[in-house]
Amino acid sequence: MGFLSSLLGIFGFGIGIPLGLLVGFFLFIYSKPKEVEDPVSRPLYELDELSLQDLLPEIPLWVKNPNYHSVDWLNKFISDLWPYLDKEIGGMIRSVAQPIFSECIGKFQIESIEFEKINLGTLPPIFYGLQVYETNEKELILEPSIKWAGNPNIILVVKVLSVPIAVQLVDLQVFLAPRIALKPLVPAFPCFANIVVSLMEKPHVDFGMKILGGDIMSIPGLYHFVQETIKKQVASLYLWPQTLEIPVLDISTVAVKKPVGILHVNVVRATKLLRKDILGSSDPYVKLSLTGDGLPAKKTTIKMKNLNPEWNEKFKLIVKDPKAQVLQLQVYDWDKVGGHDRIGMQLVPLKQLTPHEMKEFKLDLLKDTNITDSHSKKQRGQLVVELTFVPFKEDTSKYSGKFSGPIEAYRRHESEIDMSMSSDEGTLGGSGVLSVMIQGAEDVEGKCHNNPYALLLFRGEKKKTHMLRKTRDPRWNEEFQFMLDEPPLDQKVHIEVLSKRTGISFRLKESLGHVEINLRDVVHNGRINQKYHLINSKNGMIHVEISWKMI
Repeated sequence: MGFLSSLLGIFGFGIGIPLGLLVGFFLFIYSKPKEVEDPVSRPLYELDELSLQDLLPEIPLWVKNPNYHSVDWLNKFISDLWPYLDKEIGGMIRSVAQPIFSECIGKFQIESIEFEKINLGTLPPIFYGLQVYETNEKELILEPSIKWAGNPNIILVVKVLSVPIAVQLVDLQVFLAPRIALKPLVPAFPCFANIVVSLMEKPHVDFGMKILGGDIMSIPGLYHFVQETIKKQVASLYLWPQTLEIPVLDISTVAVKKPVGILHVNVVRATKLLRKDILGSSDPYVKLSLTGDGLPAKKTTIKMKNLNPEWNEKFKLIVKDPKAQVLQLQVYDWDKVGGHDRIGMQLVPLKQLTPHEMKEFKLDLLKDTNITDSHSKKQRGQLVVELTFVPFKEDTSKYSGKFSGPIEAYRRHESEIDMSMSSDEGTLGGSGVLSVMIQGAEDVEGKCHNNPYALLLFRGEKKKTHMLRKTRDPRWNEEFQFMLDEPPLDQKVHIEVLSKRTGISFRLKESLGHVEINLRDVVHNGRINQKYHLINSKNGMIHVEISWKMI
């Protein structure tokens, strides 16, 4: 029976193949083909939910979301540079991985680990869209959508017990949605100090891994385990709000320094001053200022016909850098006609002071800071001052100014702070510094001219920014500071945007809008940074940052 079955099987196989080919040939020749119908085109709004779900993931983000912009130019730019980027990125991978490999040598019988080949392939990553966010902070936020279906060839050789094992990475696919914040923006190229990167969602990473010629990712269960492990590890490091910060510039050298404390100066007296008047006397007064603050010098009163004047006058100066700033003291002889003659001067570096401790200085006056000048050695008198540096208290505000989110989230963050910040007004007492930074304005328009500047009114003091010609969107970025003996809980800051004539016009000045800001929220929160609609302006807005720091 076995022989008969085998014989019949061979006979059937020999007849079945020719017969099948013959029937197929006649059907192909004599059968009438069906007419191909044109595909039915339907608009998106007629599709059902399942059809839309299958279709929409294939549409780029810049089509689905109007906030995303197409960046074909960037893809073309990266495509042209990719052969060179391939080599540079490969070198970076080697340098970064080398210390990690060194730590593994000696463990698990591992003798050496090194890259045999690093080739990222010929297919560069593609940007499917780019979204740009604007916040009130000095930062620029980018959210690109990146997909990379590459063909890299990365071979890692691990030598275990003198046996080299080659691990090859192939067919890499990476989908990322990062947030890139360039902050803070500074007036020095490339105009930002740090690059802060975080992931807005867990990344999708798919790849093949060959060991000894076989793809281990085909092992049941291993593929899913590796996928989840990579997602969890990357998410624990870089998923928002976790960030990767890459320094670009030294911010201490380019950023605008903020006040850190108050220097209390008591000009006590002077002795044996140099005679400057014809009658053998002088009319002295003292000018004092801090280097680097750009503010007008403060002055004592004038003591007429006195070579040993007693002042005991106290002043407060705002300190931004106690390690580098210097107090400059200059004694002048007042003259009714002509310029005032300088009797002498002296400098006191603030680094000589200990916070909260009063220190008395008896300073021998010099002609100038050139100590090699023979005229500087002439006796010009002595000035006695008492100095105390008082740093600000630690910022108690919950808002740290490091938020990197879009406008919607930024506003929600502010509202949460406003609702949560409530403290006893009795704990807010004490002197401090009120800083008002006028960043800029938008959509301000005058009837006769557009040369805007901002005028700040507070407690009878007037401060104004510089004027910018022929613009509706001025950017001033000017800061004004006021030293107060108590928190300005029930006070307001009045800011008005004005336009000034620069040529022939019938109106010298005209108002482009104004705003009044209640300072109670500033005292409670420590800082506000908002845009306000200008009163008596159609669409105008002004961007103001106000902070309160207590001593």
